[in-house]
Amino acid sequence: MKEMRQKKRKTSAADKIFVVFNTLFMIVFVVITLYPVLNTLAVSLNDGTDALRGGIYLLPRKWTMKNYVTILQKDNLITGAYVTVLRTLIGTLLALFSNAVLAFIVSRKRFLFKRSLSLFWVITMYVNGGMIPVFLLYKNLGLTNSFMVYIIPGMVSAFNMLVIRTYMAGIPDSLEESAQLDGAGYTTIFLKIISPLCKPVYATVALFVAVGQWNSWFDAMLYNRMSPKFTTLQYELMKLLSSVTNQGGSAEAMKNAVGTVTPTSVRAAATILTMLPIICLYPFLQRYFVTGLTIGGVKE
Repeated sequence: MKEMRQKKRKTSAADKIFVVFNTLFMIVFVVITLYPVLNTLAVSLNDGTDALRGGIYLLPRKWTMKNYVTILQKDNLITGAYVTVLRTLIGTLLALFSNAVLAFIVSRKRFLFKRSLSLFWVITMYVNGGMIPVFLLYKNLGLTNSFMVYIIPGMVSAFNMLVIRTYMAGIPDSLEESAQLDGAGYTTIFLKIISPLCKPVYATVALFVAVGQWNSWFDAMLYNRMSPKFTTLQYELMKLLSSVTNQGGSAEAMKNAVGTVTPTSVRAAATILTMLPIICLYPFLQRYFVTGLTIGGVKE
């Protein structure tokens, strides 16, 4: 009895030590993760010439909104923001739907060509035609100088499709078989049985696609460079950063170019504007990042 009590005390002490170290580790991890974001926010809210002195950590020394005003006064920025929001919403919904349908088809055991198609899609992840052939293909298809160049090429992704397919393959076959016995077709099974159980992987893939659509600027420069009405927010911010950086690092040059801001302060403000929508979106999707929704769905 005495030995059991001593063992219990040792176990309790070990648990307490683990909790303490785990808590300290998580605190340090959170600080390391948040500090760059908070430091960038502080620099973006600080006077540009004062920021050149350095020594800004979590709070600005001289508060100002001129960095954000400089960015928001940029030509075509409102148009770019509108196009970016539109491409993010439409592109995410269509990409999620198309990848989910393909994943559902390939994950069915009765589908004869599932291995061949899966291998074909895996090969496309490592081999592509190159930038110039792709550009010529898009031009011949009429996708250049159009909004659809942001949507159609990204509708099917081998990686996202395989992620969804792997998740669907883990759903018990008994659910599908029971639905078929009740007269349900594949459309009903996909919409009312498989898809509700795939909310976690749908949310994950949707976040991947949305972040990619929101941060994309290279396709706007490559395919819609001559069409200002199809410009994107990231492309406009990139042009702004390039123009500001090319002015040089002196405070006098920055005054002549964009007021009283500097490349460092403008870059920080552009970074905050870029990441802000995704940061606001993530908490609403984070609750879906769970697994095991099918556990207990079928009682054997």
